[in-house]
Amino acid sequence: MSFTTADVVKLRKVTGAGMMDCKNALNDAEGNFDRALEIIREKGKLVASKRADRDAAEGVVLSKVNADNKFGAMVVLNCETDFVAKNENFVAFAESILDLALANKATSLESVKALVLDGRTVEAQVTEQTGVIGEKIDLSYFNSISAETVISYIHPGNKLATLVGFNKAGVEVQVAKDVAMQVAAMAPIAVDKNSVPQEVIEKELEIAKEKYRQEGKPEAMLDKIAQGSLNKFFQESTLLNQTYVKDGKISIKQFLTQNDKALTVTTFDRYSLNA
Repeated sequence: MSFTTADVVKLRKVTGAGMMDCKNALNDAEGNFDRALEIIREKGKLVASKRADRDAAEGVVLSKVNADNKFGAMVVLNCETDFVAKNENFVAFAESILDLALANKATSLESVKALVLDGRTVEAQVTEQTGVIGEKIDLSYFNSISAETVISYIHPGNKLATLVGFNKAGVEVQVAKDVAMQVAAMAPIAVDKNSVPQEVIEKELEIAKEKYRQEGKPEAMLDKIAQGSLNKFFQESTLLNQTYVKDGKISIKQFLTQNDKALTVTTFDRYSLNA
């Protein structure tokens, strides 16, 4: 079977592969378009297996909420170079995965990979992109949160994104955005001290005690002194207790109650490729 330039262009449009790759695939398939499509996809799997041990440390971090602002999702799509990460087709591909996850209210990375995008699973599509782009592509992270109000924030450059959930519906957009930007800037580890994992608390206490022990403080005083350090840790590392970056005189908790006495944060997520 013969094939035309139009067939090559069509195959390129469907797969995103280079013109020469498409021409070679059609040649190997003796002009059979469906078989050529399979060859391109098989090549993607081959490239993916060859690049499995490569470091895909670049990429994009994207977050978004659904129409009623009660469900938000975040995805991280990795690649090997910043050049690819900035490519509009790569970003659009990541956005299509995020939109699909939102539409299906996905709750785990594995469930996202199993979703069907343009007739194939997301996992298969990611593998294909490895062949098309020529770099290791990896959907490495997904998370979603539900709340009465959810806000998303993507820092310019698509390397850092946040999601924040609030306990009340209809939170003023600017208030919600300011909190999402606080999470981005200050990287809290928990909403408040009550949500800090016990193992983290114990580790911080031990670090503090060892520090003051090295400074020669009496052993009998270490627990009390370490508790003071722990309180400082809570202030610096838990969202509601952090100093509001736009007003150094108040905490995030005070900022929220100034706008609505009953308003608080219930959950959040933050992901940075540079952290």
